[in-house]
Amino acid sequence: MNTGKKNSRKALKCTVCGKGFKLPSVLKRHLMIHSDEKPFRCTQCDKCFNQSSNLKRHLTSHSGEKPYRCTQCDKRFNRSSNLKTHLRIHSGEKSYRCTQCDKCFNQSSNLKTHLMIHSGATPYRCTQCDKRFIQSSALKIHLMIHSGEKPYRCTQCDKCFTKSSNLKTHLMIHSGEKPYTCAQCDKRFYQSSDLKST
Repeated sequence: MNTGKKNSRKALKCTVCGKGFKLPSVLKRHLMIHSDEKPFRCTQCDKCFNQSSNLKRHLTSHSGEKPYRCTQCDKRFNRSSNLKTHLRIHSGEKSYRCTQCDKCFNQSSNLKTHLMIHSGATPYRCTQCDKRFIQSSALKIHLMIHSGEKPYRCTQCDKCFTKSSNLKTHLMIHSGEKPYTCAQCDKRFYQSSDLKST
């Protein structure tokens, strides 16, 4: 008996990550995530994207408009979905649980990335040295090793870094901030790794 409902099974599988899809067109669009093809170009900054929806989302960054405000810390966002995700930081909500190790996450994307640790999947490959990565962002940072690019510059001494987190740690040298304290001797450090090595 035909109830008029579409078949909800996802018969089409991505050969790279195993994600399932109902429509070939959606699978084709998804496959662009795993390729280097980025046909959608921003006319304002020439940044390229693999999906038109990602370009559309990016375009809001040029307007500078951030109408969505967190009532707890006043941080502002250009999309309501980003605010919703941010609010989980304050609530501590972690509703995405790994079925293999019970680790919990506040975003489904973080859980998906974590699941690759269990499966051993590394879909992002460096074309220069064949090193593989779980996340495209990790590959992007890795590629800077080959290019020598260091886009994060200290405004006080002009030293440059490949990662924003490294610049943030470096800035503590100028500010004198040492947020990590040894429980045994009260000595303070810039990085938690320095605390562990003493």
